[in-house]
Amino acid sequence: MKKISKIKSKKIPGRPKSVRGSAQANACREKTKTKASKKTTKSSQKKAVNKPVVAKSSKEPQTMEELLAQTGYKLKGLKKNQKVKGVITEISKKYVLIDIGAKTEGIVANKEYEFVSDYIGELNEGDDIEAIVSSPENDKGQILLSLRKSAGTYKWDLFTEYQKNNQIIEVRCLEMNKGGVIARHKGVRGFVPASQFGREWLGRLRELQNKVISVKVIEVDQTKNRLIFSEKLVSEENAIKQQEGAMKLVKEGKTYSGTVSGIMPFGIFVRVDVEKKKSAKGGSASDGEKSLKDISTSLFLEGLVHISEISWQKVSDLNKLYKVGQKLEVKVLSINKDSNKLNLSIKQLQIDPWQDLVKKYSKDSKVKGKVGKLAPFGAFVSLEDGVEGLLHISKIPAEYDIKVDQDIDVYIESIDAEKKKISLGLVLTSKPVGYK
Repeated sequence: MKKISKIKSKKIPGRPKSVRGSAQANACREKTKTKASKKTTKSSQKKAVNKPVVAKSSKEPQTMEELLAQTGYKLKGLKKNQKVKGVITEISKKYVLIDIGAKTEGIVANKEYEFVSDYIGELNEGDDIEAIVSSPENDKGQILLSLRKSAGTYKWDLFTEYQKNNQIIEVRCLEMNKGGVIARHKGVRGFVPASQFGREWLGRLRELQNKVISVKVIEVDQTKNRLIFSEKLVSEENAIKQQEGAMKLVKEGKTYSGTVSGIMPFGIFVRVDVEKKKSAKGGSASDGEKSLKDISTSLFLEGLVHISEISWQKVSDLNKLYKVGQKLEVKVLSINKDSNKLNLSIKQLQIDPWQDLVKKYSKDSKVKGKVGKLAPFGAFVSLEDGVEGLLHISKIPAEYDIKVDQDIDVYIESIDAEKKKISLGLVLTSKPVGYK
């Protein structure tokens, strides 16, 4: 018995001390955790009983107001002619849709689409853009938008780029007037002055109706809505390059032959032939054909004859005196080398009638004249070509009726040759009371 007890008390190798005690301790810990978790569960269940349960609403919004209230989205109030910014969501052949943050997308369609179709061709879906509200809501519930302002700004920028790059563009001629031709490019109207056409079209501008011509942009001013084209810079590009040589040949004070290239209220434009050259191309003329021999070309410059340099007489309507294509002689008054332009005169080639006027018309001398124009302050009486005087209203009796083109007898009261002014008095057989 004693031996057996000794064997049981021997230590077993590798076995930890107090194995049994450790197992009991672990069991106790597990029991403690279990009790604690049960208490927590019971406590949370008690709290859950006292806390009200909020059920999630599964109700779908039935109106736009409910949808907006649920999402917190705010609609923009729109007014006619209001500027709005948006993003292009769709571009088709008939309309453009733009998301402007309203209840529906804005639409550019019908005439508004046609007006800016060239501009729309440059746009892409996803582009940011500015538009104008033309109608906040039509009968179909659509928001109608206009891109005219954006298109206009874009097009003016495009014309500025054309001018900067000296680019040739095509325009369609729409209307003709005394000053030139109104033409259109990409829906924008511009003007081609008569002086900006090549010699081929001098006197033939009416033939350009509805025709397409090539031009260059020479002036762009969006603030003044001013767009000027030049056909001459295309058709006579080589000749214009030769004008630098022409500027070296032209001389102030010299008389040259020229051709009227444009008529404006303030004067006439004249194309001055500075030097003519002959180029023999050979060949003989057949029936109905011109000979190609001795075809003359010329170095030319553009010049302006201001209305004050047309005649010693007063001129009111230049169209009654001149026509485009008309040949005439002009005198060069000055040269503008910066613009290759000439200041010209026609009247300087005529005798100044005022030079010997003082000798011809002495004070108090009686002369015959013709009434040229009536004014509130009197009548202008023509004494001879280029010479007229003023018969003041104070010199005209109330009962005396004066008419235009009437021949009357007057006398010279005073002459100012420097200012080119003559004061006249009316010759009467008997002077009324109070007449001076």
